[in-house]
Amino acid sequence: MFQLLVKGGWLMLPIAVCSVFSLAIIIDRFVYFFRISVDSEVFLSKLFSLVKKLQVKEAIALCEEKDIPLTNILKAALLNYDQPKEIIKEAVDETSLYEVPRLEKNLGLLATIAHISPLLGLLGTVTGIINCFSAIEKNAASLGIVNAGDLAKGIYEALFTTAFGLVVAIPSYIAYNYFVNRVNFHVLEMEKSTSELISVLTEKSSSLVSNR
Repeated sequence: MFQLLVKGGWLMLPIAVCSVFSLAIIIDRFVYFFRISVDSEVFLSKLFSLVKKLQVKEAIALCEEKDIPLTNILKAALLNYDQPKEIIKEAVDETSLYEVPRLEKNLGLLATIAHISPLLGLLGTVTGIINCFSAIEKNAASLGIVNAGDLAKGIYEALFTTAFGLVVAIPSYIAYNYFVNRVNFHVLEMEKSTSELISVLTEKSSSLVSNR
């Protein structure tokens, strides 16, 4: 691998760095989204059942069992259960300002890698072709002939950097789109769940206050 990097030219170094960062981000995000996965239907069924029974403390304790964006936002609503609807929504919005960036962590960097890797490869292609023409000019001027072996290095560099840049960019772009879809799914789930919870809390507000 080291020999391939050397033969590919100096632009292989930044592409290799991009590949390391891309792999690290992909693994980190896969682990994170796996960790925050939860059967939302079962969880929400238990939560709403507790709220409807006016067992708010138990509902909060249920949310605290798992530190994920969905439960943290629902917990924010529950902690303000005796407040007006506007206050509950404000608490939910404030919590989402912290939770949503956790979902989107490093996705901007992954998108950047997916875009710049093929550009670095293209730059390697340009420099490789420049080296080819430079070799042709030198040999033609000094020897009057062009040696195919002298051209091979430039062509190799041109093709290899482009190929390696695409190898890094394609999986990075696929992973980025997948994670964006996961983020959208979780955000939509949080919005829907909190909306339902706020409706239940609003309906039960008078009973909850008297039971406090």
